[in-house]
Amino acid sequence: MLQDLLYKTRIVAVKGNTAIAINGLQLDSRLIQAGDCFIAVKGTTTDGHDHIEAAIANGAVAIVCEILPETIANQITYIQVDDSAAAAGFISHNFYGEPSSKMKLVGVTGTNGKTTIATLLFKLFSGLGYACGLISTVQYQIGDKVYPSTHTTPDAISLNGLLQQMVNAGCDYVFMECSSHAIAQQRLAGLHFAGGIFSNITHDHLDYHHSFDEYIRVKKSYFDQLPATAFALSNVDDKRGAVMLQNTKAKKQFYSLKTLADFKGKILDNSLAGLHMLVNETEVHFKMIGEFNAYNLLAVYGAGVLLGENKEELLRILSGLDGAEGRFDFMMSAQERVVGIVDYAHTPDALLNVLATIKNLRQGNEKIITVVGCGGNRDKTKRPIMAEVACEYSDKVIFTSDNPRREDPMEILKDMEAGVPVLGRKKYISIADRREAIKTAVSLSAKEDIVLIAGKGHEKYQEINGVKNDFDDKQVLREMFLLLDK
Repeated sequence: MLQDLLYKTRIVAVKGNTAIAINGLQLDSRLIQAGDCFIAVKGTTTDGHDHIEAAIANGAVAIVCEILPETIANQITYIQVDDSAAAAGFISHNFYGEPSSKMKLVGVTGTNGKTTIATLLFKLFSGLGYACGLISTVQYQIGDKVYPSTHTTPDAISLNGLLQQMVNAGCDYVFMECSSHAIAQQRLAGLHFAGGIFSNITHDHLDYHHSFDEYIRVKKSYFDQLPATAFALSNVDDKRGAVMLQNTKAKKQFYSLKTLADFKGKILDNSLAGLHMLVNETEVHFKMIGEFNAYNLLAVYGAGVLLGENKEELLRILSGLDGAEGRFDFMMSAQERVVGIVDYAHTPDALLNVLATIKNLRQGNEKIITVVGCGGNRDKTKRPIMAEVACEYSDKVIFTSDNPRREDPMEILKDMEAGVPVLGRKKYISIADRREAIKTAVSLSAKEDIVLIAGKGHEKYQEINGVKNDFDDKQVLREMFLLLDK
C-alpha cells in the first residue's frame, strides 16, 4: 500500500487516497505502467514536475512531487514532499522491503581509490566465504554474476532494486562506491549502512559542485548521517580526513602511513613485484603496487577488522589479491620489454600518484611516456593542471582525447596546453585521435621504457558527440606491443 511506502518520508500535504496498491516506482514518465507511482525529481537537465501529466496518461495512480500541479486529476493520489529526491530513496527502500537492513552495507567515498577499495573488500570477503555484492564504477556483481555498471552509484529506485536482488541471492555483505553526485542527489536516502570509508579528497567534479568547499561538504554529509551502530574509517593522512568524521555518530577509526593511527602501515619496499609492508607491526607482501595502493590496502584491512574478522586471515587473503580492472593494470611487450600501464587516473592527484609511483619503480634511465586527455563537458579547471602534472613527471607526453562527449577535442587540448610549463614545451605533442596517440607513444619507446595510458582505465568505449564507440585502452596497447615486437 502507498501509505506503507511513505514511512520516514517528510510529507507536506496529501491529496487523495493513500490506501492504494502500487505496482512499481518510476522517475521517468516514459517508463510508467498501469498502477505505478511517479516520483517527480528536479534533475540537472530535466524537471520531473514537467512530466506529471505524461506519467498520469501512461497509467500512474500516484504522484510524489515538491510542487503540486495547478490541475489535480480525479482518482490520482498526490503526495507533496519537501524533497522529492530524498523521498525517492525512502519510498524505494520501503517498496523493496528495506534490503540494506538485511545485509551489512559498507559505503566507500572519496575522490580516488573508491573502486579499488570496494573491489578489494568484495574479493576479500568472498575469499572469507561470505556471499557478497559489489556496486562500483567498473561493474555490479552479485556473487559470481557480473552486470555492467551504468553509474558509479545508481538512482535510488535502481539501487534498492539491485540491493533486493542481493538479498534474494543470500548476500551477507555489500560493498558500494558512494559518489559525490549520489550523496548530493539523495540517492542513498533511507539506506542503512554498517560502515563508511573515506579515501581522500582532491580536485574533481567542480563542474557540478561549483566549489571545492561544497564538494567537501557533500562528502562529509555522508558520514554525518551514519548511525551510531556503524563504523567510520578515514585516511588521517589526508588533511581533511579528521574533519570528515567530525560530526559522525559512528565509531571513528583512522588509517595512516605517516602518523599514529588505529591501522598503521609502513612501506618497506615498492617494486613491480609488489608492496612489502608493515601493517600494525605484521610484515606482509602484497601483489599490488604503489603508495596509493598501500592506502587502499590499509583501508580494506581496517574495514575487515572493524567488521569482526581475524587479522591474520585478512592479511593472508589480501596479500594474494589484485585490484580493480583499469587501476594500474600493467603488461610488458615480449621482445623490447616495454612496460605498459593502463590507469583510470582522471584527476590531477590521481595522475600525480600514478606517475610518482612509476618514477619510483624505475630501475635506471627508462623513459616515462604518458598519454593523457581530459573529458569533455566536465570540469575545465583541472585540464591545465593535468597537463602540468603529466609534463613534470614524464619524459614525453602526448595529449589526446579522453571522452570528448559533445565538446570539440581540439578545444579540450588547447585548455590542457595552457597548463604546460615553459620547461615542458618540448616534451609534449597533441594528437586528438586516441588510437594514434597510443600508437605514437609506443613507437617513441625504447627498450624497457614505461608507457602510461591514463584517464579511461576499465572503460570499453569512447564517447564522441553523444555516441559511445568501442574503444579499449588495454586492447589497443596490446595491439601496438605486437607491432613493436615484430
